[in-house]
Amino acid sequence: MDYTILPLPLPFELETKRVLEKLAKAHRALAELKGVTGIIPNQNILINTLSLQEAKDSSAIENIITTRDELYTSDVFIKHFTTLATKEVYNYVAALEYGYEEVKKQGLITNNCILQIQEVLEENNAGFRRLHGTELKNERTGETVYTPPQDLQQILDLMNNLEKFINDDLLSDLDPLVKMAVIHHQFESIHPFYDGNGRTGRIINILYLVKAGLLDSPVLYLSRFINQNKGSYYQLLQTTRSQGSWEEWIYYILDAIEVTAFQTTRLIQEIKKLMLHHKLMMRGDLPKIYSQDLLNAIFRHPYTKPSFIERELGLTRVTATRYLNELTRIGLMTKMKFGKEIYFINTQLVELLSRANGS
Repeated sequence: MDYTILPLPLPFELETKRVLEKLAKAHRALAELKGVTGIIPNQNILINTLSLQEAKDSSAIENIITTRDELYTSDVFIKHFTTLATKEVYNYVAALEYGYEEVKKQGLITNNCILQIQEVLEENNAGFRRLHGTELKNERTGETVYTPPQDLQQILDLMNNLEKFINDDLLSDLDPLVKMAVIHHQFESIHPFYDGNGRTGRIINILYLVKAGLLDSPVLYLSRFINQNKGSYYQLLQTTRSQGSWEEWIYYILDAIEVTAFQTTRLIQEIKKLMLHHKLMMRGDLPKIYSQDLLNAIFRHPYTKPSFIERELGLTRVTATRYLNELTRIGLMTKMKFGKEIYFINTQLVELLSRANGS
């Protein structure tokens, strides 16, 4: 279908009564999430744990499927990945972390940053599309449902306009959450890359919330909602193009933010409670080996190997193995073999993350 992508800001009203009512709820949920992230002093635990869940679900939207075991038995430090799909999930995490550091440094989401995010994600530097022929098709029927801009100059013009809209707050007085919904639709409609547009667009969502000061860390687990409501996501992307159903699209995104923020808040509170339980047991039963660093390490890596502890705590392999065996002895870890490797699993954390993921 033909769809003329208008430059931003859009020349019509988006903040309808229904949208404004939903906005209030989404903001409340997001504010609660922002407040609760501080209860875990080491933010890397949340960023590592939750970004991996986000990456797994965002990749699943594009039919890149991984299992829990495949994810956690990979070692990103030595670039050992159990499957190609697992590698793609970890590329997503790396791209998200790169973007987060850039936004913290610059306070901007530039086209250069977006290009770099896609490059980390796809491991190529093809950049914006230069060749004609890209079409979005219905996976089931093979029918073309949307043809994005084909001309490089048009793509560049639209991306430059999008960059200004993202970063110049004087261009629009839209609420930041409505603005995020518009940015996401615009980016997916421009479809500027040969591959990785959906995942890049979902990374931009999280980064925009950080840029707007609505989150301090990129912990909103938005892709789970989209994955569970994937049919509506793609249908609304398209009906907004074909029928101008912006209210429905914005409401869907606000609903995703509200639901996901509440779920993520509860998950962080449960992780905090579990960390306290582990801390008290370690202090009581293993006072000689207890340290906050050891506790942090077994929560940053739900499946832990002696080499992880050795690397992060500066211990010898023998000492790291002894510590993990001791944690297993008092029931905080479970020892399992995958292939030739022995892993020590933080079983209660894994169960908590599985429940949160609906698996």
